[in-house]
Amino acid sequence: MTDKMFSLYTDAEIADALVLPQKLTKKQQTEAGLKLAKARQNSLEAMSEADILKARLLQLKFQLEDYLKASNYDREKNFGFFLKKYLAITNKKRNEFAAEINIHETLLSQLVNNHREPGENIFIRLELHSNNTIPAPYWYKLVEKEKEHYIKTNSSLRKREKKFVKNRLRVSF
Repeated sequence: MTDKMFSLYTDAEIADALVLPQKLTKKQQTEAGLKLAKARQNSLEAMSEADILKARLLQLKFQLEDYLKASNYDREKNFGFFLKKYLAITNKKRNEFAAEINIHETLLSQLVNNHREPGENIFIRLELHSNNTIPAPYWYKLVEKEKEHYIKTNSSLRKREKKFVKNRLRVSF
């Protein structure tokens, strides 16, 4: 460390900032693991149902964010997949949830099973239902990611549409 760093921070701050590696024996590692597991269990037991719901909703939000940021497309992780997870987290039966967001139970089933594309109203209702925990654009981007993949990979669509384009630009990239 330089003298300048020592002048910027107190000795206690410098000591707190340093993490010294600790070599543990297998027995000590096992003990530390058990203590950590016990502490986590105690922490979970102390959480209220509202805290647990909030944590699970945030976990779903972060999973959505990670998937939306990823460049790869996963056919299994569609709108219905995440909606099904949302229902499980909120511990709602389909008919109960459908009533809460004011849609027919059949429509909800079609959305969950990816047989129907959701409209903008569904994205907004999901955002409102989650008390803004999961924003409407996240739900929308799930559908858009699927559409993007479809457009990129559907060779028959491209072949069919090719005949409608004349005088293509003669530039290459």
